[in-house]
Amino acid sequence: MLPPPFERQMQELLGREEYAAFLVALQETPPVSIRLNPFKTVDGGRWTVHGGGEIADEKISDESSVIHPPPSTVHRLPSTVPWHPLGFYLPERPVFTLDPAFHAGAYYVQEASSMFLYEALRQSVDFSRPLNALDLCAAPGGKSTLVADMLQPDSLLVANEVIRSRVGILRENLEKWGVPNIAVTSTEAEELAALEDFFDVVVTDAPCSGEGLFRKDPGAMREWSPANVELCSGRQRRILATAVKSLAPGGVLAYSTCTFNRAENEENVAWLTQNFNLEPVRLHIPSEWGIMETDGGYRFFPHKVRGEGFFLAVFRKKEGDRKKIASASAFKSIKPIAKNLAPEAARWLRPDLEVRFFQTPTGEVLALPATLETDYLILDKYLKAKWFGTMAGTFKGSDFIPSHALALSRLISPTLPALDLERDQALRFLKKETFDVPPDAPRGWTLARYAGLNLGWIKILPGRMNNYFPAERRIRMDIKSEEI
Repeated sequence: MLPPPFERQMQELLGREEYAAFLVALQETPPVSIRLNPFKTVDGGRWTVHGGGEIADEKISDESSVIHPPPSTVHRLPSTVPWHPLGFYLPERPVFTLDPAFHAGAYYVQEASSMFLYEALRQSVDFSRPLNALDLCAAPGGKSTLVADMLQPDSLLVANEVIRSRVGILRENLEKWGVPNIAVTSTEAEELAALEDFFDVVVTDAPCSGEGLFRKDPGAMREWSPANVELCSGRQRRILATAVKSLAPGGVLAYSTCTFNRAENEENVAWLTQNFNLEPVRLHIPSEWGIMETDGGYRFFPHKVRGEGFFLAVFRKKEGDRKKIASASAFKSIKPIAKNLAPEAARWLRPDLEVRFFQTPTGEVLALPATLETDYLILDKYLKAKWFGTMAGTFKGSDFIPSHALALSRLISPTLPALDLERDQALRFLKKETFDVPPDAPRGWTLARYAGLNLGWIKILPGRMNNYFPAERRIRMDIKSEEI
């Protein structure tokens, strides 16, 4: 049962007739949608979500960073999310845990309305040049992975999550996506204010009262109250004030919530434009999409779009002189690896990439894009909790032990030994079990691969194999034979 104050709020917002349609929509089953990873196309150009249907596609090869629409055969599918070229609705919700492609990072399960960030940024940001981008409230990683796909390889994405318990899932999802030009941070928004004028794009999907998630999450309804709405609105303003300070002149701020009330949406838009050097960016949206343009932003209602409640507004910071931030001369805790070890580490990466190898105090080898070293030094100087680049592996003497993150990364060399698995073998690998391998399988470190997608590492030894899938990520549910 909806809280009476919420009912009154929505009746005032929508009017009697639309409110009735809104109530009907709240009783319907929420749609299930995914967004494909353009860098991880499966064999034969067919994207198959086990139990969720098949999507035709072709491997996307594009020099520019912005994702262009896939072939017309895909674009015309009735299941396409209109505002993202790689967004698709599924006819039903499959058991994603039992899909090896999900574990490989071939797609992200993302609510369709929130994919609108792609269209908003596509219309407002020049992605043809290197940029510094910040996802200020990033966990679990849906918007971070979306922005990462739009950036040039020489761009930097900082994914920040203040709640430390949520950083783990954020890092895991970014690892699965394979993003190398990234830093994950866990800091209060105020600490990021030291990076004044540093970011060209700031995405702020602020913590909100969650009204748009009522049909997906009954808990959000139980926690809702007018007092919580006001609390969220005030917290959002504190976060946004920091976001504006870290945004460079000419840069773009995207502010979004998954709620309906005006206090967290239009009133915050007005507050931003009245108190900061920002101007709203108006987008061009086809009327058939069902998105409602409002005072300075765009609203998604479940009775108008195939998605959940959502609000987004875009701002551009007015032009001015950009402050230059001085970087440190060296990192605080990571050191360059020994010169004699660098060739062995580089052997596992694509030869066309220029990376720098560093080692943490615990021996982990980090691969950082060389063009971003100065930006990483700036982050290291001003922020406390941060993780840089790709954790590539460790050295045991002069032997390199590759990491799980490297297996899923875009940095991985395509010439490394690999073993193609059938689905039943892939699921057993993901459960961290062993299985028989062909007698002609390559010896030593070998990529376990499913449908052309890397899943992780096995080590094939005489008479046996070792499974190096991370224990904390293994499939724990029982798998029936008919599910395989």
